[in-house]
Amino acid sequence: MSIPRSDLAKTTFGVLTLALLIGSSLWILRPFLGATIWAAMVVVATWPAFLWIQARLWRRRWLAVLAMVIILLLLFVLPLTLAISTIAANAEEVVAWFRSLVSQGPPHLPDWVARLPFAGPRIVAAWNDLMASGVAGLEAKVTPYARQVTTWLFAQAGVLGALTLQFLLTVVIAAMMFASGESAAAVVRRFGFKLGGQRGEDAVILAGKAIRGVALGVGVTAFVQAVMGGIGLAIAGVPFAALLTAVMFMLCIVQVGPTLVLAPAMIWVFWSGSTGWGVFLLVWTVIVGTMDNFLRPILIRRGADLPLVLIFAGVIGGLLGFGLVGIFVGPVMLAVSYTLVDAWLRDAEPLAAE
Repeated sequence: MSIPRSDLAKTTFGVLTLALLIGSSLWILRPFLGATIWAAMVVVATWPAFLWIQARLWRRRWLAVLAMVIILLLLFVLPLTLAISTIAANAEEVVAWFRSLVSQGPPHLPDWVARLPFAGPRIVAAWNDLMASGVAGLEAKVTPYARQVTTWLFAQAGVLGALTLQFLLTVVIAAMMFASGESAAAVVRRFGFKLGGQRGEDAVILAGKAIRGVALGVGVTAFVQAVMGGIGLAIAGVPFAALLTAVMFMLCIVQVGPTLVLAPAMIWVFWSGSTGWGVFLLVWTVIVGTMDNFLRPILIRRGADLPLVLIFAGVIGGLLGFGLVGIFVGPVMLAVSYTLVDAWLRDAEPLAAE
């Protein structure tokens, strides 16, 4: 009796056809993949809050979805739109303020700067050369950099507009996910179970916890740093404090940090001759710029009990590899991989003992 053999050509063409269909589908959906991933991260991270809101809105799903849409618009789209409109509305005022600042010339440095070890004499020498060149020399040195900054800002205007549209699309997709969250979660868990049994389903659950933990750590840390930085700018009397606070929030979200805004503001305060407020802003910059080193890991560990090195590597590596969405994708991928390897090693321990 002959043993039937599997048709290798049929299997091969079947796999190739399936791969072609998946690749074609991803290519067609490519413009929406970024917004879809963002929406999934937002929905998973805010699902407990969504259920809490739904319970207090007479358990009406559509009211809870509407509330979440309004909250997401206020958190994501509105600040970005206000920042763009504020920059456009105050562009001439900022230019006039900068020109008046340059026309006044650099002030004299405080005496304590010369007593700084190592760098003090060099700073004083460079500052004296700058003062000797006068206003015309200062304008000649600053103008090329101002032109580069202006060109960069105009180039970023289109990027910010596209980012606003991306956020709007994310909110729309998130609303659809909120409306049918339970069924979508059941499909994902079933898919994980089909792939790896109970381990696969556990990996899906862990991925949700990792997303929630990273969202809590990154989002709350960025908000706290931006608010603290904005308070310091307002106390020190730095102009456009509200606008700079919105910029700091965006920089903290992308893991750049608030120092990129606080340090130039501190220099401006010293430049204006307010040495006391400059020292205050220097200390404030150090505090606000370093608080994420302990605040973010603590918040992330509340969502997912993972090694801090793994979380840090996932956030930074994901950001470099996948862009802004990689802040969430990176830790999730490392968390799932770490858990699967750890489970595999634990399963292998009894065999090694035998």
